Amino acid sequence: MGLALYVHIPWCVRKCPYCDFNSHESRDIPEADYIAALLRDLEQDLEQDLLQQPFWAQGREISSIFFGGGTPSLFSAASYDQLLQAIHQKIPIARQAEITLEANPGTFEYEKFAGFRQAGINRLSIGVQSFADDKLAALGRIHNRDNAIRAIAAAHEVGFAKVNVDLMHGLPRQSVADALADLQQAIDLHPTHLSWYQLTIEPNTVFYRRPPTLPDDDALGEIEDAGWALLQQQGYQRYETSAYAQPGFQCKHNLNYWRFGDYLALGAGAHGKLTLADGRVLRYQKTRLPQDYLHPDKAFTAKQHVVAQPDLPFEFFMNALRLMEPITKSLFSERTGLALQTVEKPVAHAVAQGLLEDHPDHWRTTELGQRFLNTLLNLFH
Repeated sequence: MGLALYVHIPWCVRKCPYCDFNSHESRDIPEADYIAALLRDLEQDLEQDLLQQPFWAQGREISSIFFGGGTPSLFSAASYDQLLQAIHQKIPIARQAEITLEANPGTFEYEKFAGFRQAGINRLSIGVQSFADDKLAALGRIHNRDNAIRAIAAAHEVGFAKVNVDLMHGLPRQSVADALADLQQAIDLHPTHLSWYQLTIEPNTVFYRRPPTLPDDDALGEIEDAGWALLQQQGYQRYETSAYAQPGFQCKHNLNYWRFGDYLALGAGAHGKLTLADGRVLRYQKTRLPQDYLHPDKAFTAKQHVVAQPDLPFEFFMNALRLMEPITKSLFSERTGLALQTVEKPVAHAVAQGLLEDHPDHWRTTELGQRFLNTLLNLFH
């Protein structure tokens, strides 16, 4: 099994009203202190033998790294160069590892993008969300249409062969034509990957307290159907619920998540998942607030637990059902350590409801199952 690494950068210039991620507004970021803390965090994980089961003894190397946030592009290229070199000294990073950094067009600088590329980052994920200035204002974004277009063009120009564009639909007062115009503009800029997903209103956000006017269900359905058709026509393959890629450009890091793979976690609020030497699955979370994460007397790891066996089917399918690819039965057994008989009943119920196909060596979500994914998933709870 491969091993991925997620690194969380918790700061942003402005907190968006829809955002429920662990992000914190600041214009005075302790960048050097945070890089040093990330490395101490990694050292402690390697030294403490989580639950006395040293995962690195399995001889794995890191196959992908993802710098998420917050706004990771606020940090300098020099910091990422330092961090990647130090990580490689502690855990080998594979020669062909995919290394992604999330970038905000509002913090875009041509020289900075070039520096990220030189530091070893080989994939940029650019958080555009919309190309319409009025929609960007409603979303609280700090960039405009021109910033977004220039940032994507610059990513190509400085040599990034892998560029993702994050784009939302179902925005406040967005028509079907508006949503498709956004999508077509993104396609015209030739990203190798598109994350195209519906805006959802999450608790603990400004939008939850003061909900905007969103398109109704009929309009949302029309947007999705027309968008899926447009993306397919333009050569983008839908391989995950909200992810589309040109052939060969699927996000390796996210595929590892959806296939219930292992990933280390560094940074404030980061979550990790590891399969221990005895087959148990460990989940853990780093302390959430940046000031606590940086405090020398506070622990980096806030909590950890071994997933109870009865919960493993739900956790596995919560990830695997997001993929369009068949779910091989051997993968279920390999990643959970459970016999197939464990899920015979929920699978039978899913098949009876037309949500899942059961084949000799794999399961496949039906089109109905994709549309009612939560209903399907809850059968495994």
